[in-house]
Amino acid sequence: MAVTTIRQLLESGAHFGHQTNRWNPKMKRYIFGSRNGIYIIDLQQTLNKFREAYEFIRRTTARGDKILFVGTKKQAQEIVASEAMRAQQFYVNQRWLGGMLTNFTTIKKSLDRLREYEHMQDAGLWESLPKKEVLQLQKKIDKLDKLLGGIKSMETLPGAVFIIDCKKEKIAISEAKKLGIPTVAIVDTNCDPDDIDYVIPGNDDAIRTIRLVTARLADAVSEGMHERQATFLDGAGVSAAAPIYVHESTQQGASEAESSDATVSVAEDVTAPSTVSVAESESTESRPSE
Repeated sequence: MAVTTIRQLLESGAHFGHQTNRWNPKMKRYIFGSRNGIYIIDLQQTLNKFREAYEFIRRTTARGDKILFVGTKKQAQEIVASEAMRAQQFYVNQRWLGGMLTNFTTIKKSLDRLREYEHMQDAGLWESLPKKEVLQLQKKIDKLDKLLGGIKSMETLPGAVFIIDCKKEKIAISEAKKLGIPTVAIVDTNCDPDDIDYVIPGNDDAIRTIRLVTARLADAVSEGMHERQATFLDGAGVSAAAPIYVHESTQQGASEAESSDATVSVAEDVTAPSTVSVAESESTESRPSE
């Protein structure tokens, strides 16, 4: 399946960057030009980088790792939560707590406490407690669930982190970088692309762009999970079709069983769409100067 097209990116407003006086010179290579004081992002590069990020996310989930979706700005909160849950992944959409990755042991204690409170509630142990104490416990649950509900079942560090708005989530990027966790992000013209492993140049403020990119990466997660399941099923089929028989022998020996790993190759027919020139929709007046 095609990841996306230039036309879809264009319609979502992914090509609009920030004002020319609010840019990061390191983003120059991803900028097509400027119009009315606004930088225009080169969507052909966006499409190519999007495909690379898509393949990386697919491969990451295919080997069994999880993806952490991070987007705490208002435009992204609902989208991040819904798409992460659809793909059965982790997410943070309220506030990034310092140490969520680098100090995960302490965060895990809070998660254990949240699960303990919920277990007490489900078991009916609150019925014997005073009303005031029940209200206090309920407030604690609500607070913990709001901040950590998206990573409630996370037992180990994720295999990759997808980030919306690099400036707002700079602490998350720093923690992932310290731990060597790969990062994928929508990078606007005012951000530093050097901190991101898989850059998707685009507008990180437009709701339609956020929804398009997040939904497609969630599809990549689902595709990788299906590929992993197919690999296990093929492996089970091979072992069932070729049973191992043990024969009694007077000589001591070890039975050797040869097993071949079935490799599932998913060849995506990603064809480049008919070129849609950004210049046709947005006439550029000047290219960014260093």
